[in-house]
Amino acid sequence: MKWIKLFLPTLLIIILPFLSTGCSKVEAGYVGVKVYLLGGSKGVDSEVLGVGRYWIGWNEDLYKFPTFQQTVVWTASHTEGSANDDSFTFQTKEGLSVNADVSLSYTINPDKVSALFQRYRKGVDEITNIYLRNVVRDALVQAASTRGVESIYGEGKSDLIESVKQSVSAKMKDVGIVIDYVSFVGDLRLPPNVIKSINSKIEATQRAQQRENELREARAEAEKKVAAAEGEAKARIANAEGEAKAIAIRAEAQARANKMLSESLTDNLIRYKSTERWDGKMPQVSSGATPFVSIK
Repeated sequence: MKWIKLFLPTLLIIILPFLSTGCSKVEAGYVGVKVYLLGGSKGVDSEVLGVGRYWIGWNEDLYKFPTFQQTVVWTASHTEGSANDDSFTFQTKEGLSVNADVSLSYTINPDKVSALFQRYRKGVDEITNIYLRNVVRDALVQAASTRGVESIYGEGKSDLIESVKQSVSAKMKDVGIVIDYVSFVGDLRLPPNVIKSINSKIEATQRAQQRENELREARAEAEKKVAAAEGEAKARIANAEGEAKAIAIRAEAQARANKMLSESLTDNLIRYKSTERWDGKMPQVSSGATPFVSIK
């Protein structure tokens, strides 16, 4: 017992490092980074660990980073994402405050995992919810500051989030984080009076557009009727001109016929025709004139 009490502390010192070491596993879809906690080699091991089991000593730590797509949702809801209010608040060009929930998906480049850890010295959850979230917030604030509230709330909403995606992608590309997409979750939250004003303006614009459409339809219908009337008038004129031309042609033909007939009526022909129609009886009443039938 005396010898055991004497050498027990020394024995524990020798055994303790072995008790604090173990075999760690890098699962499929992950890469690992071994970190030395003490000594001259402390820092990040330059070698990225692939899928497999690795012996991690008491002076080492292993950080695992997923290489498949990650999606994070930052919302004001306590039932989605984290239990905290992680939504974003930013201001428009007019200085109006807008609150929004944002979703982001990204993948990590396995070849840059070591550089990623060297820069942030954190695991993937801390990098996502602290550093990456700050980059998204700064990009959103900067992009919204040059846009009006009506643009952000309306058709310019997609342009705003696309601008945020491009900005975040450019900043995170060098550290090995590839941004797949950034999107708003649900509607943007604006002050009620601002929403009411925007909706009233939208309704007025829609009514004006409706009246313009009705006016355009009425104008088109009137033009259609005018075109139909013009077509009918042209048809009548064409018919009248055709009839007049036909009458003129018939009159001209009749005139030619009359002229030819007139030129063909000689005295002998007249006497011949008269003889053909004479029934051989002399007039019973005469004024003394010579009968029209010549005996010759």
